[in-house]
Amino acid sequence: MGDVNELHQRWCIADGHADSLMWNRDLCVRSDEGHVDFPRLREAGVKLQCFTIVTRGFPFIGGFPVFAAWRGWPREARASEWTRALWQLERMAEFCQRSGDTVRVADSRQVLDDNLAQGRLSAVLGVEGGHAIEGKVERLAELHRRGVRFMGLTHLSNNDLGGSSFPMMGNRGLTTLGHEVMEEMARLGLSVDVAHASERTLENLFSHPSVRYFCSHTGVRAAGGGWRNLSDASLRFIADRGGVVGIIFAPVYLGGDSVDDVVRHIEHAVDVMGEEGVGLGSDYDGMVPLPKGMKDVTDLRLLTTALLRRHPESWVERVMGGNFRRFFQSTLGG
Repeated sequence: MGDVNELHQRWCIADGHADSLMWNRDLCVRSDEGHVDFPRLREAGVKLQCFTIVTRGFPFIGGFPVFAAWRGWPREARASEWTRALWQLERMAEFCQRSGDTVRVADSRQVLDDNLAQGRLSAVLGVEGGHAIEGKVERLAELHRRGVRFMGLTHLSNNDLGGSSFPMMGNRGLTTLGHEVMEEMARLGLSVDVAHASERTLENLFSHPSVRYFCSHTGVRAAGGGWRNLSDASLRFIADRGGVVGIIFAPVYLGGDSVDDVVRHIEHAVDVMGEEGVGLGSDYDGMVPLPKGMKDVTDLRLLTTALLRRHPESWVERVMGGNFRRFFQSTLGG
């Protein structure tokens, strides 16, 4: 494995989705819990990690405060979806401050490039579900000011912006508010993460002329697996607009529980989108297990090894992070 570890240190390994902030672990400290913290990301050679802000539970709207209380969130942070979002952003700012300048939030291309040059981890921040702004479109500017650079309009249930891909949600489209939010996101330069959008909401999003889309974590429908996987038509649309799709590691969406199942979804997505369109979207710390043999992010080399058995180094480097690096260099702004 020596060669793979060396490649990981040399390449820009990037991942589109980790829900680590909601667990209220100190990300500066190596833990045996969960999948991700700063020391383990460094060991794995990850240079760019998307961290998402989760404010509403699975899929019961009232469940998240109970989860947050169990994880030791302060009472005032748990009070509303907006306070939950701000508290997680404040926690990330604190972790970066305490990281000994080994981690910085990448809120512009300049910071991302500087982080890569200096060997720092870039944390790219997103919000999972636009219900976090509680119907107040002006709060998007506040999120942008705090370093957020992407948002998914919906998560595990329909909300006041549009439809979720979760089963039995009725395949709703964008609401009037959803269209307003999309317009404001385009104005601010926030990318739209389509990971949990219903088919009709996807159609509404794809019809917008200037919004930047990507998918932080998903399987692909034609390769099997779960209900929320993207169709080939959606993959093509995202690729045509310069977007990247992060392939999820969760067995429930892969139709199997091995690293080879991740490979199968990656290969199908590349066949449809081309080599420039596909990345990793692990869903680390997202309440879903990893494939057999993977305990946490430090086992990412198993996927690299499996891909290198079948594809050239340049192909594998793009999927393992080069494509997400390019996407964020073009969308972070500044």
